[in-house]
Amino acid sequence: MTPQTTVADAAARELVPRKGLRGHPWLTLVSVAIGVMMVALDGTIVAIANPAIQKDLGASLADVQWITNAYLLALAVALITAGKLGDRFGHRLIFLIGTTGFALSSGLIALSGSVSAVVGFRVLQGLCGALLMPAALGLLRATFPAEKLNMAIGLWGMVIGASTAGGPIVGGLLVEHVNWQSVFFINVPVGVLALVLGVVILKDHRAENAPRSFDILGILLLSAAMFCLIWALIKVNAWSWGDSRTLVFLAVAAVCFAGFAVWQYFFREPLLPLRLFRSVPLSAGTVLMLLMAFAFMGGVFFVTFYLQNVHGMSPVDSGLHLLPLTGMMIVAAPAAGAAITRVGPRIPLVAGMLCTAAACFGMSTLEPGTGTVRMSVWFALLGLGLSPVMVGATDVIVGNAPLEHAGVAGGLQQAAMQVGGSLGTAVLGAVVASRVDHLLPENWSAAGLPPVPPDKAAQVSDLVAFGVAPVPPGTPPDVAGRIAGVAHDTFVSGMNTAFSVAGWVALGAAVVALLTKRGANAGAAPGAGHI
Repeated sequence: MTPQTTVADAAARELVPRKGLRGHPWLTLVSVAIGVMMVALDGTIVAIANPAIQKDLGASLADVQWITNAYLLALAVALITAGKLGDRFGHRLIFLIGTTGFALSSGLIALSGSVSAVVGFRVLQGLCGALLMPAALGLLRATFPAEKLNMAIGLWGMVIGASTAGGPIVGGLLVEHVNWQSVFFINVPVGVLALVLGVVILKDHRAENAPRSFDILGILLLSAAMFCLIWALIKVNAWSWGDSRTLVFLAVAAVCFAGFAVWQYFFREPLLPLRLFRSVPLSAGTVLMLLMAFAFMGGVFFVTFYLQNVHGMSPVDSGLHLLPLTGMMIVAAPAAGAAITRVGPRIPLVAGMLCTAAACFGMSTLEPGTGTVRMSVWFALLGLGLSPVMVGATDVIVGNAPLEHAGVAGGLQQAAMQVGGSLGTAVLGAVVASRVDHLLPENWSAAGLPPVPPDKAAQVSDLVAFGVAPVPPGTPPDVAGRIAGVAHDTFVSGMNTAFSVAGWVALGAAVVALLTKRGANAGAAPGAGHI
């Protein structure tokens, strides 16, 4: 077959409308978006249910932390491996398995009568979420023509933003008016719908040179490295950075990462081909995603405490106050996809990170009495800045990877987000804690409050680091008011410092964004759908 004939045939395929539902690009987007919606919703909705779970099951604080950490660990550890499974066995099959498992594990959590069962099924839920997310990106990458892929990822990002935004509100309403089990039961009908649509609509695309073997040792080394790294970041605020336990986990993670890199170099079909990182845009996109998640997730982690503990809002009210942020992400994501399609990713990514930096520096000026309008301006600017980064960095990573590694690239993108978010929460948490420890004694004394007993000082600092006023029962109202004022002023000062750090990280990410460009391998799969 001559090259001219090949081009002619490809052009002819584009002119012939697609018949039937299977493999239709926009219907494929709808199918995967419904599945992804479950995972994104679960990222925020469960936090609202934790107090009710603790009360109903008699859980300890450590138990409640495990409900969140078990899911996060399973998700982060398995993402790249799950992407490889999609490359090896087909993204359609892995997506359907992940969707079924996520819905099933959600139902089992709701039926659980003990904390240990909840934690165990949360691990299963995290593993299934890890199967689902990279497979969704792999399906979009293989189904959409190159010129429409940015728009598809923009709409995909919009769904994630809407689901993340709706989590606290939906969770608050369900817990308040039904029960905590309903927070998990809601995934069952959504999962069934995603499964039915997936069976009918999704088409399996496989690259001719897709991997045939499986890198077991690579999986074990990478899983151990990711587990030790994420676990150290989760526990560092309780252990401290200099604690021997933190250092041991970080050291084991470093050794496993090094062993993984060496093994990947020699194995014939490695789990994560190191040659992917020869692509400067792909490497830059991965670093950009990590830095964006550091600034965003690390900073927003403290906004919820600011709204609830300083301003005294309910979880539902705090979720509503964050709607300018998530609402802007919903509105701007498709527009960002269109802009990236027109001018390429570099300019929107740099502009997005500059907006994110401006928003972080703006939020570093928040005060305990800051009004809703001023907060909303900075929240909306943050959402506006994040939209092109969520869309563009994802497209840079996935688009610069060969089609046979699209799943691994999707897993890499999600893993970078998880590591960046965990790192941001840990580092910025340490910044807030350090600032509180430094300022609290002076502020406490300046307010004329009685000295804190030495054995209570650490506990008081820990409470203030989350914006909680440590008012003992029976405290006179005027003294309680002064304690609350000192606690809130001190916490906000720490939060402001953390946002300043996040702003500088975002500026660094804007520099990294200069190295990105449109995917060199962004062509769709053979036979990709006509739009």
